[in-house]
Amino acid sequence: MAKDKSSDVIEMKIIKGILDETYPVHSVLKPERELAKDFQVGRPTVREALQRLEKGGWIQSKKGQPSQIMDYLKKGNLSTIVSIMRYAEEIPNEMIQHFLDWRISFSPVYVKDAVQHQQVKVISLLASLESIEDNEKVFSKFDWNLQKQLANLSPNPLYLLTLNSFDDVYEEIAQNYFLHKSFREASLHYYQELLQAALEGDSEKAEIIVRNEMKNSFIRWGKLILNQVKEDE
Repeated sequence: MAKDKSSDVIEMKIIKGILDETYPVHSVLKPERELAKDFQVGRPTVREALQRLEKGGWIQSKKGQPSQIMDYLKKGNLSTIVSIMRYAEEIPNEMIQHFLDWRISFSPVYVKDAVQHQQVKVISLLASLESIEDNEKVFSKFDWNLQKQLANLSPNPLYLLTLNSFDDVYEEIAQNYFLHKSFREASLHYYQELLQAALEGDSEKAEIIVRNEMKNSFIRWGKLILNQVKEDE
């Protein structure tokens, strides 16, 4: 096994161990020598993996001491989000709610920017509403593409950069949400309202519409987690 691939595997296994609490926060990893023996690689390979884990906010290393597991939600960065999405066996509901809560603050801003600076392109994104097939897969794909394209129309590239971190899992998670007809209907109404605001060139109205919908979707997801939504809704 090549050196770089070996370090990737070690990094992946340790991240998975942190996520499933095999390695609890504030616990320590084995020393490099023991990790090298466990993974059957040289110490430089282990060191390479540990250096990447430290950059990602997963661990903290001190010379001559075993690496300590950090609170990755407080010490991490965008690469930490990518790793969570990639390696978690199942995305925790808590993480989904954090993402939805984040959207309440940020989505209205980049949509307002998009309508203000790229009105025609926003209208174009929403022009095909009549042709959206009424099923969870189509809605999930349309919704994610819409969010990313709107973020891309904002002058601030950090919005899209952050959303890209959720590429691997968003549509899969969203399908559970859009499985419910009432949620699809609510989203379709939201898209129509947003289209009207874009046609009017009213960026402030668009901002309010998005903020209200993000809050409502947060509430709907909470009901979904608590099994308070009937299957036929």
